[in-house]
Amino acid sequence: MDLQDQLKNLFPDHEPEETHNPEPEPTVWLQDDPLLCKYEKRRGKPITIISGYNGAQSDFKQLAKEIKQLLGVGGSFKNEEIIIQGDFRDRIMVFLQDKGFAVKRVGG
Repeated sequence: MDLQDQLKNLFPDHEPEETHNPEPEPTVWLQDDPLLCKYEKRRGKPITIISGYNGAQSDFKQLAKEIKQLLGVGGSFKNEEIIIQGDFRDRIMVFLQDKGFAVKRVGG
């Protein structure tokens, strides 16, 4: 007996509503030049910096949030750059390429 059958037994008069989940619209990113993905050490800690975005600042902040959630790490958005804690250049570059960005690796 699955959950739907159990609910029908508990509430026989209830008619379930048809749920319509519209697909979210794909995010459109406007980018002319490739994003730069570089690695630095600050105060002895490794960080990954993504810069070179020329679209809306709110879109870049949303992208920063998605990257931090994907990696499960902290980071920030400052001075037109996304700063991610740790060296995640490879995973970030794959994620950005899947989003449709051109990405260029800088350094090492």
